Amino acid sequence: MTAEFDRFQEELTAHLDWFAERGRKVRFWWRDDDAIEPTADLDRLLAIANAHDVDVALAVIPKDATEALADRLQGEPHAVVLQHGWQHKNFQRKDLGEKAAELGTRRDVEELIGQLAEGKARLEQLFGPRFVTAVVPPWNRIAPEVSRALPKIGLPGLSTFTFLNFPRVHQVQSHVDIIKWKKDRRFIGWNSARLRLDLQLCRRRTNPSEPLGILSHHLAHDEGCYQFLEEFLKIAAHHPGADWPRVADLFSAD
Repeated sequence: MTAEFDRFQEELTAHLDWFAERGRKVRFWWRDDDAIEPTADLDRLLAIANAHDVDVALAVIPKDATEALADRLQGEPHAVVLQHGWQHKNFQRKDLGEKAAELGTRRDVEELIGQLAEGKARLEQLFGPRFVTAVVPPWNRIAPEVSRALPKIGLPGLSTFTFLNFPRVHQVQSHVDIIKWKKDRRFIGWNSARLRLDLQLCRRRTNPSEPLGILSHHLAHDEGCYQFLEEFLKIAAHHPGADWPRVADLFSAD
């Protein structure tokens, strides 16, 4: 391991020590996007979650979700399913400089809500009680009018990224994306991981109720991403200054 890795371990432990010494805990959760079928990468992800006894919330794309995925998750104690839009297709105008979104401003809201309702029904049929009624918008972007309509079709939960979207009841954000997406797609590196966690853990000192979300995408992982998950959870899943609530409980809380 490197000096950057050693510093990552030291600072994460020091942060959690600070909370434990005061009888407090940081609430963590883990979201992984884009699941549709069983893969070796999904197997590896689930093995990590089980080894450390923490839930992993799989944002599943309803249109493409397979019976095989439902069969694979049978009996998995820590696999939770969230709704990843309907089809993970961009409807924004790239030629106009608009950022990608499926649930964005260029959609007919009634048509989109109908698709999301169909997606909800499909995930309920495939996954039963494993499905938590929360939407993860593809690319973490959602138009306000779409967001407001979700509770009306039985999807009160929402999860995007960091400070995107005005906070509301039943919204549980992700904060630390472990992948560097531009140019050479790979793990962000120990130094970047340390700095991003440092920001979020400092925020939890004055905002202790907000869960801190780790974001992964198992289909895009390199070896560094898996190494991060293992080493991070070796500390954060077992430290007295950390807590990992059930994902269903997070989305049901105010």
